[in-house]
Amino acid sequence: MSSDESPAAPVSANDSDAMLVERTVAGDQKAFELLVIKYERRIQRLIGRMVRDVDLVEDIAQETFIRAYRAMAQFRGEAQFYTWLYRIAVNTAKKALMDLKRNPTVSENSFKSGDADETSPLENELTSSETPESLLAGKEIAQMVNTAMDALPEELRQAITLREIEGLSYEEIAEAMNCPIGTVRSRIFRAREAISARIKPLLENQSGKRW
Repeated sequence: MSSDESPAAPVSANDSDAMLVERTVAGDQKAFELLVIKYERRIQRLIGRMVRDVDLVEDIAQETFIRAYRAMAQFRGEAQFYTWLYRIAVNTAKKALMDLKRNPTVSENSFKSGDADETSPLENELTSSETPESLLAGKEIAQMVNTAMDALPEELRQAITLREIEGLSYEEIAEAMNCPIGTVRSRIFRAREAISARIKPLLENQSGKRW
């Protein structure tokens, strides 16, 4: 190494996704490991809301990262890395379900997993009160929401999951689902209306409020 050359700085979890991607493409395995650590749980949660068989979630998540690694050189930075990764996860889950001739549904454990700060805005709103009665009502409503999401067509369920659970913007969802933003807005509206229609009677019985 010549005197004007310096060794590359050690990779850090504080590095941006773009930097970690760049280092991964350059052959830095540690950089890719940091991307996996950063997004593994979020990818598993996303897949868990598409696949009933919880035993498949880890396998599909692993396949997602394998595909992402192989395609990393194709990532151009035109979208956020996690949006690009979500698209791969959705497509990988779809392929796995198609191969197994399964119908995508919400996992029974999807509303039980994750830390408190990873709970969806809807669930936080429904279970924010501390009284035993309201906590019970919140659990009943959450179960009703789960059932309502379970009944949604696949594309509506994916859109509402990315919006309400993962917190993606409409633009990011359009990128992840590879469809126009107007289609995303329509799917989310229809999903919310369908869920609202399911839980409205229960909400009226409990508090008269409508989601």
